[in-house]
Amino acid sequence: MNQAKLALIAKSDGPMEYTQIAVERRGNVAWLFHDRPGARNAESMQLLDELDHALQSAIDAEDVRVIVVGGKGDHFSAGHDLKEAQAKRAEFTVEERFAYEERRYLGYAMRIWDCPKPTIASVQGACVAGGFMVANMCDMIVASDDAFFADPVCNTLASAAVEVLCHPWVMGLRTAKEFLFTGRRMSAEEAQRVGMVNRVVQRAELEAATTELAEKIAVAPPFATMLTKRSLNRTADMQGFRNALQSHFDTHQLSHVSDEYRRMREQGIAAAISRGRNQTAG
Repeated sequence: MNQAKLALIAKSDGPMEYTQIAVERRGNVAWLFHDRPGARNAESMQLLDELDHALQSAIDAEDVRVIVVGGKGDHFSAGHDLKEAQAKRAEFTVEERFAYEERRYLGYAMRIWDCPKPTIASVQGACVAGGFMVANMCDMIVASDDAFFADPVCNTLASAAVEVLCHPWVMGLRTAKEFLFTGRRMSAEEAQRVGMVNRVVQRAELEAATTELAEKIAVAPPFATMLTKRSLNRTADMQGFRNALQSHFDTHQLSHVSDEYRRMREQGIAAAISRGRNQTAG
């Protein structure tokens, strides 16, 4: 493997200057924002590295009791940065793709799930594919009334959903099947109805509503909160959550070597992006 590819797969564990996320401390609450509004907060490699780094920093800060993940601008996140993927990782081998996605997609998502402190996703606008994955690995979701959720990659990219198949766990099995097979968008109202979203508020009230929830949680004794979260997550793990996600990751990798996926790549990633946007437009 050449050095350029190694650099893409590797991750820096040292100090990091944030250029694609914004971090704000508000009392005992740390806010971590996707901050690429001009790109609909698409999750580039750098953004994901920064978000993971900031998450760990918030975990290490003793006075942080709650962590909020949000997005600057009109959208939470339109998902993985597919243009960057086409430019930098299109020629990855199976092994290189596996290593890259195991670290930055599955690994980073599981670190959100395993975070010892309560996490809240504050979602407006698009929450699609990779963005859907990040939001749903948080403990709670507060959404604006204009938020929508989608994972259209089965239809648009010939991929077996995104890398982390949390869908049946957060919306129920039958709803997840329809959601993934059709690639349709789900409104915030429907997401709350099926149990995926905790609260839906008007767009102008999103930050205030998220703050209210975070501050209520922050007053609880932190050690007791950590233990309660650990037991709740272990309940899901005993039901198969972690094993199911790890199993699906391997299946997702298999879909990248199918004839369907090869034909999609030959048609061009730009066409796939356009199909994805059209799929979630209504």
